[in-house]
Amino acid sequence: MSFSSDVKEELSRQCSTARHCQMAELAAIISMCGDVLISGTDRYSVKIHTENVAVARKCFTLLKKGFNIEAEIVIRRNRYLKKSNVYLITVFSHEDSIRLLKAMRFLKADGTVDEEIVLVSHLVVQRNCCKRAFLRGAFLAAGSISAPEKFYHLEIVCDREAKAQQLQQIMTVLGIEAKIVSRKKHYVVYIKEGSQIVDFLALTEANVSLMNLENIRILKEMRNNVNRKVNCEAANINKTVSAAVKQIEDIHYIQEQIGLDHLPEGLEEIAALRLEYPEATLKELGMMLTPCVGKSGVNHRLRKISDIAGKLKENKEE
Repeated sequence: MSFSSDVKEELSRQCSTARHCQMAELAAIISMCGDVLISGTDRYSVKIHTENVAVARKCFTLLKKGFNIEAEIVIRRNRYLKKSNVYLITVFSHEDSIRLLKAMRFLKADGTVDEEIVLVSHLVVQRNCCKRAFLRGAFLAAGSISAPEKFYHLEIVCDREAKAQQLQQIMTVLGIEAKIVSRKKHYVVYIKEGSQIVDFLALTEANVSLMNLENIRILKEMRNNVNRKVNCEAANINKTVSAAVKQIEDIHYIQEQIGLDHLPEGLEEIAALRLEYPEATLKELGMMLTPCVGKSGVNHRLRKISDIAGKLKENKEE
């Protein structure tokens, strides 16, 4: 199973004991992947379609626990993906459908309802606990999350811009920064920040998935820190080697032009040591001097040698 499937499997087993939260979660699912069908004789039925068996199981549970409604489940083969099933959960009873739609505030003031449900009433998600349940339902119905080993990305696909905006607003209230992007004929609410995805999983009560994600984040952070240190050390080594090569070139130039014995005693001593130990660090060169000289003292002497070599080159050009 993918990480996304694991998260949905865990969320499908999380069921709020409060009926208002059950309604909020079911309202999100119906809004995202449900339809209200109206027959020619004005008889209502509610149909939910999903490709995830965990979501189908959750719908069936919410209908039974929250409304004592017995829904019919039909499994069909996906015509485009031969290995995938489509689960259809249908409430055929007109009375049960009306009761369900009234509870979730999908009925208009005149007692009618759009066949394409767009927005969930703010009364259904008035409490913070209901907002969390709503996010859980929305993710179950139309969400996905990438494998955190690769990159961080959580998204919920909406078929209407208004749905995406409502979802984004609910996330904002709960402290999650989500963005919306248009993709073909859909609107995608997405989160790319690892810490924000952790917060989303915490809010929706996917605690096991949250811990798995956090473990992966810690490992990735440790690897990144190691890589940064290795890169930093490699850069320092390259810098040290380049500096040593330049110092040796300057010393050789002075040796060819005037001889090292024309240098002051301190400079001659460090020049001889640098030629003898080309790979030594400044600290190691300082320890070889008598008396010992610190790293900055050695650097100062080598810089003077570089200045002398530079002046000799200038004089020769003139």
